[in-house]
Amino acid sequence: MRLTAGGLNRATLARQLLLRREPLDVAEAVRRVVAIQAQHPASPYVALWNRVEPFDPAQLDRAFADALVVKASLMRITLHAVHAEDHNMLHTAMQPTLRGSRLVAARFRAGGLDPAEVEALVPGVARFAREPRTNPELRAWVGRHVNGDGEAAWWALRCFAPLRHAPTGGPWSFGPRPSYLAAGTPRAPDAPGTPEAALPTLVRRYLEGFGPASAADVARFTLLPRTGLRAALAAMSGELVELRAPDGTTLYDVPGGPLPDEDTPAPPRLMAMWDSVLLAYAGSGRVVPEPYRRLVTRSNGDVLPTLLVDGRVAGVWRPVDGGVEAAAFHPLPDDAWAGLAAEARALVPLLAAREPRAYRRYDRWWADLPAAATRVLTG
Repeated sequence: MRLTAGGLNRATLARQLLLRREPLDVAEAVRRVVAIQAQHPASPYVALWNRVEPFDPAQLDRAFADALVVKASLMRITLHAVHAEDHNMLHTAMQPTLRGSRLVAARFRAGGLDPAEVEALVPGVARFAREPRTNPELRAWVGRHVNGDGEAAWWALRCFAPLRHAPTGGPWSFGPRPSYLAAGTPRAPDAPGTPEAALPTLVRRYLEGFGPASAADVARFTLLPRTGLRAALAAMSGELVELRAPDGTTLYDVPGGPLPDEDTPAPPRLMAMWDSVLLAYAGSGRVVPEPYRRLVTRSNGDVLPTLLVDGRVAGVWRPVDGGVEAAAFHPLPDDAWAGLAAEARALVPLLAAREPRAYRRYDRWWADLPAAATRVLTG
């Protein structure tokens, strides 16, 4: 079966809860969408506001505090919020990239460190982090137990050791100075214990949340080596459905994964900065039109908050005094602007109660953005 570009877009929106907001508990919503990029503390809140109705940010505060939703370094070596029951599997499957990105890095090698010696510290780090520990505390502990540069050793360990970020308060549960806790979610007896064993589960979970998708898409989402991903997909051939992209590329999917009609209405949305749906595919243009990719993904990797119109990125937005400033990259019809204005009226009170000018530090990117129209949508 060959899918259309519109059909692929609607499949993604359905799985990411973006065709309509769903009446879900926040932890279950996180499970449904698999992973929410959490590089900026506000983004999981804005991401779930886009997907859940009604959304109470206090529920997400509690989910983080109770470790029902876990924030940790995972896919793309970046902070994600995931359901606690997924964390161990994802952390295990991601080990080749999490370890490899650090233990061969110039910063690590320059510290005169032995990778095996640093890896041997993992159990001790986990024991020390049974209560929240700050960066300075963990750096000092590692420095006392390693021969070489303790700072470089901790820089590596904080990426691949089984740690999660501990809530530190503030408007979005996590502040600029992180604290760490041992992950604390014990592995189930039948859970995979090696990266190779965990990889098929990661692939299946990715397809549940982002499929249908190609091997290159999974690689883009995870930064895992394509060779291993292709082997895992081949080994799962009896468990997955094979489809075709508009260009003929092989796509994989879970049986029964939703494939809405391409004419299914897609409401406008004000997407979070670094929303995972913008980062889950290998340049397919599924949600981000190719001409706009370089506009919303800036030179240092910052992915701006975007306007979603008819299921695709149409511009960017930022909080300003009195509302939301929206800049469209192409002319939008009146009904699209009306829909975005309604979204802004709902979002502004959430931001006002927490951090009215969230994302303010990224305003520098707006100076060189082309815009067909810019409007302040008041709350």
